[in-house]
Amino acid sequence: MKLSARNIIKGKVISIKKGPVSTTITLQVAPGIEITSSITSEAAKELKLAKGKPAYAVIKASSVLLAVD
Repeated sequence: MKLSARNIIKGKVISIKKGPVSTTITLQVAPGIEITSSITSEAAKELKLAKGKPAYAVIKASSVLLAVD
């Protein structure tokens, strides 16, 4: 796999919440650290995502926003 994105984080699928249009996938990328992504349900099916299966979070953004209270 070759991508232009530089933020590629390997993890393990720990949760899948299927919806009619979108599915929420949670990856555990380190002990106590999780990344959650919302993708189309069709994409989740095509990727054959399953709990316990390895997957990658690929993050490419033109901006990163920070906020504080």
